[in-house]
Amino acid sequence: MIGIFSRGMSRIPHLETLLGDEVRFRPGAPDGLSAIAGWGHKPTADKAKQMAAKWSLPYLAVEDGFLRSLGLGVQGHAPLSIIVDDVGVYYDATGPSQLENMIRDRDFSDAELRLARKAIEGIVANGVSKYNHAPELADDLPKNGCERVLLIDQTQNDASVKLGLADESTFLEMARAAREEHPKAEILIKVHPDVTSGKKVGYLAEADLSNVTVIDYDVNPLSLLKQVDHVYTVSSQMGFEALLRGVAVTCFGMPFYAGRGLTCDRLSLDRRSVGRSLEEVFAAAYICYARYLDPFTGQLSGIMESVQILADQKRHNDRNRGDWVCAGFSWWRRGFASHLFKSTDGNILFENTAVTTAVTAYDIGGRALVWSAKTPPGTWEACEDKDVTVIGVEDGFLRSTGLGSDFYWPYSLCMDSRGAYFDPSGPSDLEVILKEKQFDEQLVERATALRKKIVASGITKYNVGLTKEQVPFDSGGRQVVLVVGQVADDKSVELGGLGIASDRELLEAVRVNRPDAYLIYKPHPDVVSGNRDGGAFADEGRNVYDVILTDVGLNALFPVIDELHTLTSLSGFEALLRGISVYTYGGPFYAGWGLTEDRLDFPRRNRILALDELVAGVLILYPTYYDWRTEMFCGPEVVLQRLADGEEPRQGVVRRRMCRALQTVLNILP
Repeated sequence: MIGIFSRGMSRIPHLETLLGDEVRFRPGAPDGLSAIAGWGHKPTADKAKQMAAKWSLPYLAVEDGFLRSLGLGVQGHAPLSIIVDDVGVYYDATGPSQLENMIRDRDFSDAELRLARKAIEGIVANGVSKYNHAPELADDLPKNGCERVLLIDQTQNDASVKLGLADESTFLEMARAAREEHPKAEILIKVHPDVTSGKKVGYLAEADLSNVTVIDYDVNPLSLLKQVDHVYTVSSQMGFEALLRGVAVTCFGMPFYAGRGLTCDRLSLDRRSVGRSLEEVFAAAYICYARYLDPFTGQLSGIMESVQILADQKRHNDRNRGDWVCAGFSWWRRGFASHLFKSTDGNILFENTAVTTAVTAYDIGGRALVWSAKTPPGTWEACEDKDVTVIGVEDGFLRSTGLGSDFYWPYSLCMDSRGAYFDPSGPSDLEVILKEKQFDEQLVERATALRKKIVASGITKYNVGLTKEQVPFDSGGRQVVLVVGQVADDKSVELGGLGIASDRELLEAVRVNRPDAYLIYKPHPDVVSGNRDGGAFADEGRNVYDVILTDVGLNALFPVIDELHTLTSLSGFEALLRGISVYTYGGPFYAGWGLTEDRLDFPRRNRILALDELVAGVLILYPTYYDWRTEMFCGPEVVLQRLADGEEPRQGVVRRRMCRALQTVLNILP
């Protein structure tokens, strides 16, 4: 058991998993304790160090890992990585640390070095850093054609400066040296994020330096490093990130990566006499020294998983950055919109009309976000007149534990800048992905695994309906065809029906197409529940179908049918996942790619896809997934597990119950 005295440390999610032992907060006695942990060599750790010495217990220095989180800890973002050191701490060059010893002594395996190279590639490709909230720097940073040198500032009284064998004068010396050694270069100074936010004071930022360009705004470190030729640093981690990008680095302090033959060093340390490759230092620091947490499972994970998680968080945050003006969002939808469209930099506003949406978005320099099926008339035109970007939104394909019409909050949404995935009259972002994306082997393998998990778990879009082992029909040996009904006034029917506008018309078309088949008609769950107007669904084509099933889930039907026929229903895609033949009568997003038999032609969809390429585009690349438990963006695998567990977003329960109660009252009023 490990004792801790820091209240902040006690609030870290899954701390016991990260430390690998049970934790006791503010223990009064050493009984049962194996060590005391504190925050590195910070003043807040003094109490922990004192108690460790008093009780003759090892002191464990805990610090944030090198790939920490989306945002800053002071903004409430929990760490996804920490380091635990029982020798010293990595930024303290006055004495040894586990990391220093590891870099000096460890014989790294070929597998570790391969993983290091792969992780470095992932970090550079995705621009992942310790913190990942800052925007990308545009590639057109003004440059006068000469060499560009970057000086990295740090915060005053930062332990990594003093313990990195430096002080305030070191920063001024560094600035002078950069000018002398690069007399014709453009000098940039990167201000520390904590200084930018006003929480701390820097060294170079406070100095009176002339003829320099000060970058005193938030910017993604790797996007900045991409545009410089040489980096000067005292002890910043950003210096190591420069090495990852292949940028020359000069160190005026003694960070963990100095003294290894990778940097030009103004100090020397006798303990660091062994040269190491970049991959070896990276493997020691990022793979062997750091510990990573999968926030969605609460279990330890590896570096590649953490790189992917942070890359996903960064990508969604960058996409959502800025102000949104939402139109067509009913009261209950506004609740989840504030989560799914959030970012570390921007606001979400709601309007009810086309004109106010366009005007407000124009006035604040924001974008319009419209619920595709409920967009106020004229919104697209009004926004176009104001030159306001419009993004359409719809439910995702792995949505929830209940119907949207029953006010269940979604785990996924689809955002589209071109149109709507259910409107075949024009291209959508999904169609462009499916038409143009080069699906690499790793992505296809991920899609294959995802598809198999979906089939094994029986997950569908809404996950409602009884699942019966004995399906109540007897086909008499005839071919069994499932005809899936839809809501007549649904936008996917209006826009994608293309000549068929009702379940009756669909059933009649299927009967003509399959005159001898045994037709099972399954009305849409929203119609069966009474939440949507579908007419008297039991009378729809009564003389056409053989049996109507309203209380049997799709998963119970999939094993006993030969084909699924549909207008535009998502159930056609779900049938494809299970290897069932699908015939489409309208223009669903999955038609026209060589995987379905189609009544219509789709000239724009001139590519033949493998099933798992379709899965990759539809379920991995296109939707936005949100994990309500951690309040983080995630991948489809996390949502699949939440749905399999039947986990409803706790944030939406109260609002859903209020909406259902109000709906009940309105239904009984005359």
